[in-house]
Formats: sequence, C-alpha cells, structure tokens
Amino acid sequence: MEDKFYQLASFEYVADVQIVKGKLESEGIPVFLRDENTLNSDPIISNAIGGVKLQVYSKDKERALEIYNEIRAYAVDNFGNPIICPNCKAQKSEPYYNRKGVFYKLFPFFEKRKYKCLNCGMITNSN
Repeated sequence: MEDKFYQLASFEYVADVQIVKGKLESEGIPVFLRDENTLNSDPIISNAIGGVKLQVYSKDKERALEIYNEIRAYAVDNFGNPIICPNCKAQKSEPYYNRKGVFYKLFPFFEKRKYKCLNCGMITNSN
C-alpha cells in the first residue's frame, strides 16, 4: 500500500494545501490529504505531526511534480527575499525539519529552522 501513494509535499497549514490541491484536481489528478482533519480540529500540533501531507497516486507522480513545481512557493526570509543556497546559488529552497531525537519530536518548536535546496539538496540553517 505504501507504493500506491506518493507524498508530493507537506504543508504547515490546511489552508495552504487547498491551492495546490485545487490546481492538481483541475488537471485531472486525484489528491489525498493525510492528517487534514486532525489539524482542522487542533492546528497547534501541525509541527508535531509534520503538517498536512498532500499525496497522489504513484502513477501520477511525474505529472503532479511538474504541475507543483510550476506553482509552488519557495522559502523566503523575513524581508520577503528568496532564500539563496550557499552551495549552488539557486533560489529554490523549502523549509526542512530533521525531527531526529525524542526531544524534537516532543517539542518541535525548539528545532531551529533549516532550509533544503531543491536544486542541489544542501541543508542550511537560517540566518
């Protein structure tokens, strides 16, 4: 059953995933939202459970990724400027959460914000 679905992305807020869901469905790709109802009832635990997971059928993965990459919002700093990868200078990063260790699983808000470059895969700390 695990290989039946592909997790395209994860979103901190339920409202954020609705835009991507609508676009994918308008293109004929069925979308499934994992943990949506949990976060609708208690949004404070979003970081603890990893947000709302947007999933598509594995057979739709390539097309869904293509559409998502056209409309996705990349990470920005506090001034609205794109996060720039120090390795490859790409402006395509997204927030990254390691969640290793029991402490960060229980208290995820203590984990420092990190970003993962979608171009080269380098993980950097926020400045």
